[in-house]
Amino acid sequence: MPPIADHPLRYDLANELHARPFPALSVPCTAVYLAIKQAEDAAGRDRQADLDHLIALLDRHGAAHPQPGATHYSGRIGRHRLKWESHTEFVTYTAFSDALSARAFDPADFEVFPADWLDQAPGARVSSVLLRVEPWPEKEQVIQHLNDWFVPESLAVSRVLDDVAVMAGDFRLDPAGHMRFAVFAAPDAGTRRIGRVVQRLCEIETYKSLSMLGFARARQMSARMGALDGELTGLMDRMSDDSTAAEGTLTGLLSTSAELERMVARNSFRFGATAAYEAIVHQRIEVMREQRFDGRQTFNEFMMRRYDPAMRTVKATERRLATMADRAIRAGELLRTRVDVERSAQNQKLLESMDQRADMQLKLQKTVEGLSVVAISYYAVSLVSYVAYPLAGLVGLSKGELTALVTLPVVAVVWASIRRIHRKMH
Repeated sequence: MPPIADHPLRYDLANELHARPFPALSVPCTAVYLAIKQAEDAAGRDRQADLDHLIALLDRHGAAHPQPGATHYSGRIGRHRLKWESHTEFVTYTAFSDALSARAFDPADFEVFPADWLDQAPGARVSSVLLRVEPWPEKEQVIQHLNDWFVPESLAVSRVLDDVAVMAGDFRLDPAGHMRFAVFAAPDAGTRRIGRVVQRLCEIETYKSLSMLGFARARQMSARMGALDGELTGLMDRMSDDSTAAEGTLTGLLSTSAELERMVARNSFRFGATAAYEAIVHQRIEVMREQRFDGRQTFNEFMMRRYDPAMRTVKATERRLATMADRAIRAGELLRTRVDVERSAQNQKLLESMDQRADMQLKLQKTVEGLSVVAISYYAVSLVSYVAYPLAGLVGLSKGELTALVTLPVVAVVWASIRRIHRKMH
């Protein structure tokens, strides 16, 4: 019996789950992370341009190229291990080094990505991170590093993965334009677990930055939405004013409704993406299993205080826009109903006027028909008289008497003929 046929995508879909494993990182090490996104229509971008940009970096180091159409790549570039991934809206580059620079978070570490190569990127930087992984020293030394490297008021620190490591960051841009994160690894921490911590920190920063694009969009829309809300309220007030023409109100309402629908269509992807990125941020923090370190705020607490209000603003803006669009649609339906009723009343009056005109025309027609009987009878009497004149002498009547004698029978015959024609027509 021949084996059952596989679905054409079975192996590709199964392998996709294992295509992007966590990096295995020894301690100490350094990670340099970069995320690039096009400013507009990033989801529909030319992905070949992303691959070409990656290949340009690989060619500088003589490294092997990825497969055509690849969405991820791992390989060595000089003394670094490079990990590249293509996502829905952006691409990421992560370069790992097994050495630590003498100066913590040295901007020179980012030179693994050459400046001229960055200038040719098919997009703009949405996130860049310098991440330093050190062995777990004494607690006092960790506290000293935190005070030296980060801004205290926004610093978030946690013990993660059952005390495998301490991770820290302040989510501020340093003078070189990078985010800084530090990981202090316990002696028994495995390379895979350290790799998971590093990758999740990079993902938290990236998806946090991308979701904040929705917040920027919400603030940008706020003024126009306020103006449209006022216009919509004014139009609804005019609907209840019988002295205002419904046709003009309906035109304004349709214009406002159309603009609201355009705003919904243009921003639905961004708001949907923001909700998805927010969920990823919280999920990545949750799986770290945070515990408090030295009484400082955790990453979850930082997000609750600084990040969640922005996300609530985005959700409120999305709900408000949807509500305004629904209000405009309902108001338009009500106003169209009012216009239809007014038109029905106008049509009823028009029909009544047409009935009156029809009655007048019928009366006029009957009048004309009566006159037509007289006219036809006149000509008929004349014709009959001409025929009967030769008989006038035989019967001893004058022409006038003969004409008078035939007039009534002729009129009766004409009238009867016209009535018969009417009965046949109706």
